[in-house]
Amino acid sequence: MEQQLRKMNYRDALNEGLREALQKDERVFLMGEDVGRYGGCFAVSKGLLDEFGPERIRDTPLSESAFTGAGIGAALGGMRPIVEIMTVNFSLLALDQIMNNAATYLHMSGGLFNVPLVIRMATGGGKQLAAQHSHSLEGWYAHIPGIKVLCPATLEDARGMLWSALLDPDPVLIFEPAVLYPMEGELSADAGPVAIDQAKLLREGKDLTLISYGSCLHKCLEAASILAEEGIETDVIDLRTLRPLDDESFLASVAKTHRALIVDEGWRSGSLAAEVSARIMEQAFYQLDAPVERICTAEVPMPYAKHMEEAALPQVSSIVATARRMIDG
Repeated sequence: MEQQLRKMNYRDALNEGLREALQKDERVFLMGEDVGRYGGCFAVSKGLLDEFGPERIRDTPLSESAFTGAGIGAALGGMRPIVEIMTVNFSLLALDQIMNNAATYLHMSGGLFNVPLVIRMATGGGKQLAAQHSHSLEGWYAHIPGIKVLCPATLEDARGMLWSALLDPDPVLIFEPAVLYPMEGELSADAGPVAIDQAKLLREGKDLTLISYGSCLHKCLEAASILAEEGIETDVIDLRTLRPLDDESFLASVAKTHRALIVDEGWRSGSLAAEVSARIMEQAFYQLDAPVERICTAEVPMPYAKHMEEAALPQVSSIVATARRMIDG
């Protein structure tokens, strides 16, 4: 039987995932700045207020610490809150709630109290939102024990990760690359929840392993197509879950290709790319035919001008050039 596909964009897939969660469980509600009447800063929650009402689609004051704390309290009280923080930089205003409360409550209570909270936020550059709204801080959050960190890069994951996150007894942070919201594609008519504990191999090759997540994943796939025309075949791995990392996926690939290139929109120093690189060196050093390489965002505040922003971010051309150098020696 032929699989039915529907055309939609990343934003619509997220909206569909939210709608499904609200329909499935009366304990689920969405709260955040402008999620109701305005339909969300990026229009992800558009139409949900009319469908589910103000008790379940709650506009909040401009206080990330307050409404994230309220979400923690609601989760402790038996609800299943989804907290939307507009962009990742604003999550720093709620960092005390996320790191010192949500992430530690189970431990500090001696295992008595879980915090089944989901926090969503936009992340990354590429939208000309300048230095204060273009951060990629998901690697920072992946440093914190007690939480899961997800970054959906595909329509399937944008649609399916939320319900799986809501079923998790502990806090889950979902980072949505802002540049992907208008990305169009096809999604299966029966698309539903997806696993949130495994990376995914999206393209197979024998010469090089490309490891990435989020918006950079699509640059890796484009680079892989260009390299294939030159006879260089690459594995492309979508990490998907940044904490806990699925080491087995990229270690198995490195054992096959013997080379690894990590592409990460975070800054290079102390990056998620550095963590993945260290794990490869620790666990697969003798499988390598060349040093692990990384391409990251330039260590500068993100420029506003489009051409300068593009120069700061990882690009397809730099991925291709680095891969050629790794293969040709």
